[in-house]
Amino acid sequence: MAPRPGRPPAWGTIDGVRADRVTTPGGPEGTAAERGAAFRSGFACFVGRPNVGKSTLMNALVGTKVAITSDRPQTTRRAIRGIVHRPDAQLVIVDTPGLHKPRTLLGERLDSLVRSTLTEVDVIGFCVPADQPIGPGDRFIARELANVKRTPVVAIVTKTDLADPETIARQLLAVQELGDFAEIVPCSADRGFQVDLVADLLISRLPEGVALYPEGDLTDEPEQVLVAELVREAALEGVRDELPHSIAVVVEEMAPREGRDDLVDVYAHLYVERPSQKGIIIGHKGARLKEVGARARRQIEALLGTKVYLDLRVKVAKDWQRDPGQLRRLGFYD
Repeated sequence: MAPRPGRPPAWGTIDGVRADRVTTPGGPEGTAAERGAAFRSGFACFVGRPNVGKSTLMNALVGTKVAITSDRPQTTRRAIRGIVHRPDAQLVIVDTPGLHKPRTLLGERLDSLVRSTLTEVDVIGFCVPADQPIGPGDRFIARELANVKRTPVVAIVTKTDLADPETIARQLLAVQELGDFAEIVPCSADRGFQVDLVADLLISRLPEGVALYPEGDLTDEPEQVLVAELVREAALEGVRDELPHSIAVVVEEMAPREGRDDLVDVYAHLYVERPSQKGIIIGHKGARLKEVGARARRQIEALLGTKVYLDLRVKVAKDWQRDPGQLRRLGFYD
């Protein structure tokens, strides 16, 4: 495939295999500061099929945890914004749910959220894992991205720490065949490999402008939403395959305890779809719910910077993923 008009190709060689427009450190772009350019600011979004490392990559770029992660697919259910601050730029990353064929009303709304996000950002990061062959889901998303006009797409081969160099080289070539991408870059969020380069490539495609968020802000998500997500992340650990999609969490109340400036009370409800699922979450004599609470509380205390009293209750909201009224009540709007 030929490079875009007016732009030199970035050549990379991995284990003896040369790939057109595979970007490696020291490529032609450089940072905005190195090029003497003006301050840039804008939005990027990560898309990909479920469980390809989008949230982990966003957390690595931001430098702290703003999105929950799990080895369970479809963990992300919101368009979560993480903010990357640089002396020469401010990059706002929108982490989207995995694009997939929806089977429920919730799935339809999540796919609609992804598609609307694609039309509102300045650059798109298309994430494909290094350790898994290109599949129908990747090809489906590549076709969707081909229909997004005038927005550059950077293909990001994630999870390179899970693959050997030869496999990574083959994956880079396979990704190159999926579409006409502005750049193709391998990285590992867990190892920090080329994470800064990913930021450089995204920032280079932002418009010139002023900072969109105050210095120090890392996300625009309300604290109660972040807390609810941390509880859901803890609940996802070790559950059966059919259960993750059925878990929703709502923080009903969160406030400093009266007379204490070192303690925050958090009251949250975990919703499942069937009574049998409630039993799985609670566990024998409440043992599993206690583990979920302890795991979540540690994360919440790190987020809030204070001690936390966490009260968790499990409730059944029958077939909530397919019920418009219950979806609205749980925070999934049209």
